[in-house]
Amino acid sequence: QVQLVESGGGLVQAGDSLSLSCAASGVTFRDYAMAWFRQAPGKGREFVASISRSYAAYYSGSVQGRFSISRDNAKNTVYLQMNSLQPRDTAFYYCAAGPTAAKRPDDYSAWGQGTQVTVSA
Repeated sequence: QVQLVESGGGLVQAGDSLSLSCAASGVTFRDYAMAWFRQAPGKGREFVASISRSYAAYYSGSVQGRFSISRDNAKNTVYLQMNSLQPRDTAFYYCAAGPTAAKRPDDYSAWGQGTQVTVSA
């Protein structure tokens, strides 16, 4: 059974940095693409970034240049480094595992429970 556990969320000020981690278990991690999505109150789940099995990274336009996704297959972990955070980045952040580094939530079969990121002005 696939289990994804996010960590690293918290409350920061605008301009600060934060790093999220997502540890996977019950899965051959290297065989999966991984992604980060976020969901703000009253909004749908939004693609943030994804990384393929071959380490190709993809980003939404709203985080391009500020966020960086990476993976460590030896640790079964995917990371999201978030720099220059803004209040609009406030959301619940989820990691997901799937066969390809897609941008649609429906393309991912396993999800973590999420971690809250709050950015104050």
